[in-house]
Amino acid sequence: MKSGKKGEATMDDSSITEDPVYMSPTMQKGDISEEKSSTGGLKPRISLFAGVMVIVGSIIGSGIFISPKGVHENVGSIAGSLIIWTFSGLFSAMGAYCYAELGTFILESGADYAYVRVAFGPFLAFIRLWIEAIIVRPCTMTVVAMTCAVYILRPIYPTCQSPEHAPALLAAVILLLLTMINAYSVHWVMNVQNIFTIAKLFALCLIILTGLVLLCIGEPYVSNLSSPWEGATSDVGKISMALYSGLWAFNGWNYLNFITEELRNPLRDLPIAIGISLSLVTIVYLLTNVAFYVGLASSEILESTAVAVTFGNRFYGSMNWIIPIFVACSCFGALNGILLTSSRLFLVAARQKQMPDLLSMVNPFRETPVPAVLFSGLLSLLYLSLSDNVYTLINYVQIVNWLAIGCATAGLFYLRYKMPPRLYPRPLKVNLIFPLIFLIGCVFLIVVPIVQSPVDTLIGLGIMATSIPVYFIFVASKSKPKSLTQFSNRVSDAAQKLFLVTKPQEDTK
Repeated sequence: MKSGKKGEATMDDSSITEDPVYMSPTMQKGDISEEKSSTGGLKPRISLFAGVMVIVGSIIGSGIFISPKGVHENVGSIAGSLIIWTFSGLFSAMGAYCYAELGTFILESGADYAYVRVAFGPFLAFIRLWIEAIIVRPCTMTVVAMTCAVYILRPIYPTCQSPEHAPALLAAVILLLLTMINAYSVHWVMNVQNIFTIAKLFALCLIILTGLVLLCIGEPYVSNLSSPWEGATSDVGKISMALYSGLWAFNGWNYLNFITEELRNPLRDLPIAIGISLSLVTIVYLLTNVAFYVGLASSEILESTAVAVTFGNRFYGSMNWIIPIFVACSCFGALNGILLTSSRLFLVAARQKQMPDLLSMVNPFRETPVPAVLFSGLLSLLYLSLSDNVYTLINYVQIVNWLAIGCATAGLFYLRYKMPPRLYPRPLKVNLIFPLIFLIGCVFLIVVPIVQSPVDTLIGLGIMATSIPVYFIFVASKSKPKSLTQFSNRVSDAAQKLFLVTKPQEDTK
């Protein structure tokens, strides 16, 4: 074991990559911003408050407004549903806690992609990247944009269906608008994130306050809670599906780790932002579900396509249009967070030569990764033309998502062994019982789909396997086709002139 320049940790073990910025014995906290800027070319400008807004805004999308039906339908009882929501929050918080150690030790954007690469090498990291790039990120953005468009149109067409292609066209406009904002200014991006996160919290607080008023009124609303265990099931398969619905609503808990390099003080802000965000979201989700159960009978929840909209129609009278608008705002803010973090993932991957070099370039005037942002947005627009199939694609690769998160968590144990804290002190060192429990949970979430839907699982693993030839032909190979290299260079040259982007100086040394 040896130490490299300026606190950069290097090891004789070939599975540990040398390029990330580690918290090593020679590094001082004041060096962090300088190191982050030198590796990525993006300025550290995201504050603690903005970090909280990124996590909260990314988690709260359409899930809390729609998922209550999926949870209740599978678990069968009010008490069981609330337990699932509580467990989902605690499980997500446990995962975020593990990622806080990884994120403050490996000061590199990219979240689990970066952590898997550092711990287990570029091959496994590329598999994660491949699934994120071709399926998860663009499909998720397409779904969220379509959901946003549907709820914007709902108050306009309250009693009939909107025109056939209106949702898709509006979704395309939303994607283009957010792509332009993300390419233009990080400051604008954070303003959008802050405003729409506050809006969605206001909407949920309105629902919670309504539930509190109904509780104070008493009958007939209190009677909805009189039999909390009625309809409860002990079917493990159904409980696991309810858990999947609950965890889907918490998706986004690791998004701040995708932009670690842009935090002003990641050692302090990343763990604090994670703690505040997961606590806030879990409490808000629980209280929102209690409000739903106070105001609506179980049969109404099961018959609803969007529980929050049914709740609004029941209690807000002529103002019921505000709930669809707030759902749309929630989706808009979540989409902004997904686009922000997706572009950073692709930038980091390009920096590691696992995506086209063009995607690592930054506009020096705007200080934004314009090519990576445009790639994220345009890929989502492409999937918009296949919108009928994106839900199926996302379902196919859910197992891969938990496989990657589990792999990153296993990397925490591996790095503790290969880079022990006594030689490489961690700013945050979690008790190993938490990553152990979380890793066991990830294994459960991987095994359940194999048992429940073996065909879908095989398809998902098949999609994952397509990354293997791509990696060895286009990434690992030292002798790439000359024509491909020339084409890539021509595209990069043209894009540099068109978008005024360049590789950060440190990357060209």
